[in-house]
Amino acid sequence: MIYADYVNTAKFIEEKLGRAEVAIVLGSGLGGYEEGLENAKSLAYSEIPNFPVSTVKGHSGKLVSGELFGKRVIMMCGRFHAYEGYELDKVTFPVRVFKLLGVQTLILTNAAGGVNTSYNPGTIMLINDYINFTGKNPLIGANIEEFGPRFPDMSNALDAELREVVKASAKRLKIDIQEGVYCWFNGPTYETPAEVRLARMLGGDAVGMSTVPEIIVGKHAGMKVIGISTITNFAAGLSKGEINHEEVMEVGRRVKADFVRLMDEIVKNI
Repeated sequence: MIYADYVNTAKFIEEKLGRAEVAIVLGSGLGGYEEGLENAKSLAYSEIPNFPVSTVKGHSGKLVSGELFGKRVIMMCGRFHAYEGYELDKVTFPVRVFKLLGVQTLILTNAAGGVNTSYNPGTIMLINDYINFTGKNPLIGANIEEFGPRFPDMSNALDAELREVVKASAKRLKIDIQEGVYCWFNGPTYETPAEVRLARMLGGDAVGMSTVPEIIVGKHAGMKVIGISTITNFAAGLSKGEINHEEVMEVGRRVKADFVRLMDEIVKNI
């Protein structure tokens, strides 16, 4: 992708949906939060120039923009993944478009497998760091200087100040959240028990197939990034049953009430 592609797409979206200051990516099982937006307008991904199309069950595949607690917010109802066959510049394409739409804060959510054995299904985990197990990086290739530097620093990839906002919000609402390290595996296979043991040995708390490319590109573009995982299952080798996508979706639905309350409080206090 070249800079002009992002500019053209941003112009198209701005004409249809307007600008925004906060962007939220809704992961597996977390759809529906967009229904709380006031004066909402939406666009199917298939209508947007240069946008990929989400192929994952439970991802409705649309952008929704509106107002939430006095802020202009745009939400992705479903994201893109490398395992769908997309190159990482396509996976992260919306993040850079959000930057051109005026977004300053990027909130990423996902469903993840629990590696930390104290995290039961239904736990909400604030991501404080990540480990990239894929060997891939969305910034490989020619750097687009209009977005950021060739060698961006990732020491505060998940913004420390905003993490405090999340923790304070959860405390006010009496919602128990954990804080931990998210490990990105490519998928679409779930991780093996040996890979989960390795992740735990290296300090990982959760595993999943998304989010890290968006963190990297958001940080590169100068946005403040928050990541929140819903632990929907024990990772491979930590429970007797097999892992399946229906279980992931069901647990996501079960914790949705707390998720909505927490997200509302975060947006209020950003």
